[in-house]
Amino acid sequence: MTSVEFAVGYVFAWAVRKARRVAGRADGEVDRGLDAVMDRLHDLVSRKLGQDPALALAREEAEEREELSERTRRRLRDSLEEAAERDSAFAEAVEELVRELQAAAAAAAAAAAGECGVSACGDGQAVGGNVDIRVEGGSVGALKMGDVTMGAVANPPQPGPGKG
Repeated sequence: MTSVEFAVGYVFAWAVRKARRVAGRADGEVDRGLDAVMDRLHDLVSRKLGQDPALALAREEAEEREELSERTRRRLRDSLEEAAERDSAFAEAVEELVRELQAAAAAAAAAAAGECGVSACGDGQAVGGNVDIRVEGGSVGALKMGDVTMGAVANPPQPGPGKG
């Protein structure tokens, strides 16, 4: 499937979400990210196609149905393909936004399935899943550990400045 074909689907999905906005904007950080990229794609396509009848018809259909009719899909795809053929910068922008949308949609699907990604920065540590740390024989164990002293210390440092 080409980027244009994906773009057609996303433009229609944006229009459906816009028509359903009465129920409220999508919840969750991932959905907000998906909404933001869909907004950018819709703005890009709307600026390029302007008053194109195929775009207007897709918006009308979004108010009435969940699926874009095959005829309107073809018309919108043809309009987008023609615009992309005439303007390589537009074609590249559509491809980039489609890639972003695919990544955002995958993240939304993972979040909906209860999966979540993990990340850490700086000196942090992140674990996706379970951590099982075992220690034996008086050992010390940790996921991350600083200075550790085990057992008795011959001359432990005394609290306060200059002691020890």
